[in-house]
Amino acid sequence: MSEKQDPREMLLSGNVFKTMLTLSVPALLGMVVIGLYNFMDAVFVGQMVGPVAMTAVKVSYPFTLINSGIATLVGQGSASVLSRAIGEEDKDTIDRIMGNLISFVSLLSLLVIIFGVIFARQLLSLAGAEGEVLEQAVRYLRVVFCGSLFVNLGQSTNMVMRGEGKLKKAMIIMAISAILNIILDPILIKVFGTENGVLGAAYATIISQFVLMVMSFVYFIKKSDNVRIHKIRFEKPLVKPVLSVGFSAMIMQVMSMIQQTILYNTVQKWGGSQWQTILGAALSLQAFSFIPLWGISQGFQPAVGTNFGAKKFDRVGAFTRCFMISATVVSLIFYIPIMCFPKKMLSMFITDSNIVALGAPMLQLLFATYVCYGVLILSITFFQAIGKAGAAALMAMLRQVVLFLPLVIILPHLFNLGVKGVFLSQFVTDILVLLIGIVLLISAFKKMKKERI
Repeated sequence: MSEKQDPREMLLSGNVFKTMLTLSVPALLGMVVIGLYNFMDAVFVGQMVGPVAMTAVKVSYPFTLINSGIATLVGQGSASVLSRAIGEEDKDTIDRIMGNLISFVSLLSLLVIIFGVIFARQLLSLAGAEGEVLEQAVRYLRVVFCGSLFVNLGQSTNMVMRGEGKLKKAMIIMAISAILNIILDPILIKVFGTENGVLGAAYATIISQFVLMVMSFVYFIKKSDNVRIHKIRFEKPLVKPVLSVGFSAMIMQVMSMIQQTILYNTVQKWGGSQWQTILGAALSLQAFSFIPLWGISQGFQPAVGTNFGAKKFDRVGAFTRCFMISATVVSLIFYIPIMCFPKKMLSMFITDSNIVALGAPMLQLLFATYVCYGVLILSITFFQAIGKAGAAALMAMLRQVVLFLPLVIILPHLFNLGVKGVFLSQFVTDILVLLIGIVLLISAFKKMKKERI
């Protein structure tokens, strides 16, 4: 949106389709840029150092989601509270947002730095990492954990910026940081040399996240029209609403850590280290393809939250339909090439043609339900935006723990499926959670219809 245009006015009265584009395009591009961090680390390390180093980076990735979980817990929760406060014109709440966020993020980041550095080796062992993969992964992960404060403050403040409706500004700041990461990756990998190339990738990420944090702070100190940094302290009135909404968003991140840890361990058990390499490449593609949908959800959140806060339920419904259709169309951009050219997709990470051929069918299976993810992700975002944390948390827990974990353990034992059962578990889980999400959405809109009457 134009930075000079009143975001609240556009959200509450602007054309639904044009507003959706105005919100989604910068948010989508911004989130794609976020996804480039780990994606490009894996690409550069895989091509410049080798498959062992690439596997080390990918095995480490689930544990970097601890930081993403903290940023999402406080950032997404604060953004949800902010968008509804903007709809209600609650200036007191708006003024408390940033001080509360900085206090929470700083405390949680300090805990991650201490425990992450101490227990990095033990965490990676849970994922089945061993030998040289384990040694390189420990070096990579400890550097990432040491930069937790920069990562979490940078990402959480960017989420608040998007919650304010400043999607374009948030995208530009994130893009600068990600482009810096892409530039630094090959430079620092070469500087550290083949033996320590993973350290180069880790430092590139931390430096670029530090720049992101600094730019975000400059915006909230000097340039934001509505949201400024006032007293840095815990705000008791905000703790419960921020954490209740943020918790459901955080579950998506933290449970991904648990989910991927078990995935790496299970494929190691059923197929050996080459299947860890295949899974690492497949999850890189999945994580990157998720990013545009998360970007659309970032635009969706202030649109729904602001109109819900203003009790404009007709526009809540209109935005929900418009965003879900658009997200489904966007998903086809990734779904079609991955389903049609799986070997070429895997070849970006894996140079061994035999491993690529082995993993191609499993990549297709992993992506079989991707075309439905727009509806699934936006359903969770919808409940976060309107403050119904319980429904959002239920869907997240079902998808990543309650349904998925039993299936990933049981299916490999059935019908002689073996490692194929590991990949099949995601397909079955997604179908079940999608159906549950549709039922919850229908119920929510029925309640809004009664309230409108």
